[in-house]
Amino acid sequence: MKRQQWRWAGLAALVVALFTASRLLPVAEWLRGFQERVTGMGLMGGVLYGVVYVLAALLFVPGSVLTIGAGVVFGVAWGTLVVAVAATTAAGLAFLIARYLARDRVQAMASKNAKFGAIDRAIQQQGWKVVALLRLSPVVPYSLSNYLYGLTAVRFGPYLLASAAGMLPGTLCYVYLGALGKAAAGGQARDPLEWALLGAGLAATVAVTVLLTRTARRHLAEAQR
Repeated sequence: MKRQQWRWAGLAALVVALFTASRLLPVAEWLRGFQERVTGMGLMGGVLYGVVYVLAALLFVPGSVLTIGAGVVFGVAWGTLVVAVAATTAAGLAFLIARYLARDRVQAMASKNAKFGAIDRAIQQQGWKVVALLRLSPVVPYSLSNYLYGLTAVRFGPYLLASAAGMLPGTLCYVYLGALGKAAAGGQARDPLEWALLGAGLAATVAVTVLLTRTARRHLAEAQR
């Protein structure tokens, strides 16, 4: 029994050590360099990008840089797929770490978040539906929320599916922004109609994301009453 306790303690200590390293080292700068290196690596580049995305999310590195970067490196379709799979994987791993490996440490973080109590109560009442709404309208930062959900009563399977669906609109919006930025910065020869279609696509994506976010925020307010 003691050997198992030491193993869990060691894993929890590793998580804490990695988080501390992410705060002290120039992680964001390294990530930008990595984005440049995976360009042109094909499928292996997508796999490597996804692995780094997962590690970055577990270490509380803001995901927006890598999400936009995926649009720059892979384009809209593949970039969205890479980020969607990686973000969902990171959400699942953080959930399991919080629930089974480092619960006390995560509870300490939750006690410092004024909104967690209301989130916990809402999830107890409506389960995965609240998780989906929170993914659409994030009240707590993505990386932190992944761990905090592990403290709630929601089951892992519904949580993972709700997270994947709820994160998709925002993922698409950021990836599309990166892809459009690359096209503009690269000086690619496009006629006015192509630029108009690209701009219209981005505008539509943003509009849908904003609409979903507002709707989710309204439902969340009702769920937390």
